[in-house]
Amino acid sequence: MGAGPTAAAARRFAWCITGSGHGLEDCLALAARLPDCDLMLSAAGEEVLEIYKLPLDELKSGFRVFRDKTASGVPVGMLYDEVYHTVVVAPATSNTVAKCAFGISDTLPTNMFAQAGKLGIPGIVFACDTEPVVVTKSPHDWVTLRPRRIELDNVERLRDIDHCQVVCSAAELESALDARLKQLALAWNTSSS
Repeated sequence: MGAGPTAAAARRFAWCITGSGHGLEDCLALAARLPDCDLMLSAAGEEVLEIYKLPLDELKSGFRVFRDKTASGVPVGMLYDEVYHTVVVAPATSNTVAKCAFGISDTLPTNMFAQAGKLGIPGIVFACDTEPVVVTKSPHDWVTLRPRRIELDNVERLRDIDHCQVVCSAAELESALDARLKQLALAWNTSSS
């Protein structure tokens, strides 16, 4: 029949959060607007949510939340059961980008990304270190980062991965999600609940 589940069979977005605070609040706002979206947290992602004062209990009121608590990434099995039609990794640290670019899958987000690709399920990655200068909000202030050549090279490597779309800003992420919703004949949530 072809690689990956059909839109009718797969019903949800899997949104993976890694250890980056860059654009985190914007990412969560976009995730909240998607129909049927689950959060997949790496251990570092869980820590960053706490640092940015985004309590896990509050997120659980709007999402099904899966934490990186198993060595084999048990929630990944839902990809095989055609629960997910799209995997989003946003925001993605340079560590996660490097792992994904080189096929390393040792966290829940990197496992979800790798297995989705093997199943032909589209992945969208909001890579944080994409420009020579990145201005980002830390928990306490704005900071200027200067990604190294290796981080920029890994973003380019990631662009070559099958079934992966790399975006470089929250606006690009929203645009990619909008296009994906249209492909699936779905719409953004309009309720504010």
